[in-house]
Amino acid sequence: MKNIISILFFMTGLSLSAQVGIKTDSPKSQLDVNGDINLRSKIVVLNVTDNTLSQGNNDQILVSQGEGYPPIWKSLRIPEYEPNKFYLIFNNSFSDKTGVKFTNSEQSSITAKNTAFTKGADISSLPGFKKIAGLSQPISVFSTESKTYFQFETVVQANLPVNGTPDISIDYACGIFVDNKLVNLRQRNLKASSAASTFITHNQIGIVTNLSKGQHDVSVACSRLGSYRTASDVVLAIGINADTNINSFITQSSLKVDVYEIPQVFNPIIN
Repeated sequence: MKNIISILFFMTGLSLSAQVGIKTDSPKSQLDVNGDINLRSKIVVLNVTDNTLSQGNNDQILVSQGEGYPPIWKSLRIPEYEPNKFYLIFNNSFSDKTGVKFTNSEQSSITAKNTAFTKGADISSLPGFKKIAGLSQPISVFSTESKTYFQFETVVQANLPVNGTPDISIDYACGIFVDNKLVNLRQRNLKASSAASTFITHNQIGIVTNLSKGQHDVSVACSRLGSYRTASDVVLAIGINADTNINSFITQSSLKVDVYEIPQVFNPIIN
């Protein structure tokens, strides 16, 4: 009988008071429980669209919609990963039609290429290199154990004359940089051919391991390294046309970035 009377008084207090606190003298909501709650049955939430009560489905959680709105049930999915295996976590591709051009006077002053072109060299130490603007992009890394792959493609052209004797050609180089540090470089030579304004396709693949966690800036920069028996008006164009026999659509550049990681951070997905 005492228990029944106590329950009646408690229920009466709930109906008469705007705020009720359990183990607290200053409740901050209509019901404020300072301690553990043991639920032996179910939780239901009002569905405002049809005014029904929903108890959710198995493995769902309650998610707040903000002040003044009832919470809703959401499904929580956590990706399953096998330990010590690499997974593709980030991938993106970028393109550029602007490219870079080099006149005869914009040749790089680098002479000792074997010492200048080393992994980790800062772009500021490589005079004459120009970035291809549209390929400078941010990427994200979430694990300390990662492998990042790069695939760069473009077209290189110069307004060279029809080839004669001796050979006419231009040396150039393109580098892939992460946070302005060189991670991959390829040098090539563009030769004059039997047709004027010759062009070639340039392909380049690079890899860097274990970038630090966080955001990094990836870029591609190229340089004119040397010219052999070229006229003073010969322009080297990378990712853009130097003459009208091809156009900017044909010469456009692309960069593909794939980041494989051994996952260390698990980001749940809520539907």
